[in-house]
Amino acid sequence: MDTYSLLREFADSWMLLLLTAFFVGVVLWAWRPGSRRLHQDVANSIFRNDTKPASDGAKPSSGEART
Repeated sequence: MDTYSLLREFADSWMLLLLTAFFVGVVLWAWRPGSRRLHQDVANSIFRNDTKPASDGAKPSSGEART
């Protein structure tokens, strides 16, 4: 049996099973019950260094029409 056929047979059987199990494990790890606080912290991290709220009278960009 040549190397290509051996590796192809391995990829079609055991590697497919291994990668499927890895994918399911990553999905379950991301959706685990204790991760909600971590996900909320990461989602709000872009607002962490804001010192003041955004102003209501924001200037329009050059492509927007002024009213």
